[in-house]
Amino acid sequence: MKKILFLFLFGVCCSSAHAAIQEEFITYQQKDQALEGYVVYDDAIKGPRPGILVVHDWKGFGEYSRRRARMLAELGYTAMAVDIYGKGIRPKDNQEAAVQAGIYKNDRGLMRARIQSAYDVLSHNPQVDAQKLGAIGYCFGGTVVLELARSGTNLAGVVSFHGGLATPTSEDAKNIKGKVLVLHGGDDPFVPPDEVAAFKKEMQEAQADWQLIAYPGAVHSFTNPEAGDDNSKGAAYNPEADRLSWEKMKEFFAGIFK
Repeated sequence: MKKILFLFLFGVCCSSAHAAIQEEFITYQQKDQALEGYVVYDDAIKGPRPGILVVHDWKGFGEYSRRRARMLAELGYTAMAVDIYGKGIRPKDNQEAAVQAGIYKNDRGLMRARIQSAYDVLSHNPQVDAQKLGAIGYCFGGTVVLELARSGTNLAGVVSFHGGLATPTSEDAKNIKGKVLVLHGGDDPFVPPDEVAAFKKEMQEAQADWQLIAYPGAVHSFTNPEAGDDNSKGAAYNPEADRLSWEKMKEFFAGIFK
């Protein structure tokens, strides 16, 4: 078994007397690199339950992905917001974010190793049924969860929210074991139609179980309020696409984990 280092920082019941959402920050390893994680679950639910990885956008491990993990915990899952970049590596602006994301986009082996280390942590959590695992990712994180699926890791399903769809190893799609759901901004200039078409072709040739839903009028980062509301910038929040995509994700996981 791969050696996994947990550094428990804190656990706290973060709600009213009737709620039971538990959260803890951990440190885990990928070779010599320390990574941070955030695990959250509802301890009113007894026994193991499905586990879902949550992968951050290009700004790195932060409150946005942790909030999504808490939302999943409220739905009855054990969720883990993961860290691809490394402990303490938190881009301060888009320029730094582009540099960090580029490291992993140009080294898919390293990208897969980083998310695999988080998968190993979650699969060994006592609150998780290791046979019922999934992953979601935002922007950069959408690319990451698709690569995890292409690696052949045992996942029931993955969901990409406005993620990059391109890969240098499209032939690896044949390794996908679970279902794939891509939630895409129909007007996203950063994931253009030719990239979408190539992804569709990849999935079809691999005979994967997949679906892609495009939200008209939505651009990149449509789930993130911090993206603002100016579509002309290429990235903007779209409340309706955010709501609809989250509902579709809920339906997707409810179906595969029933």
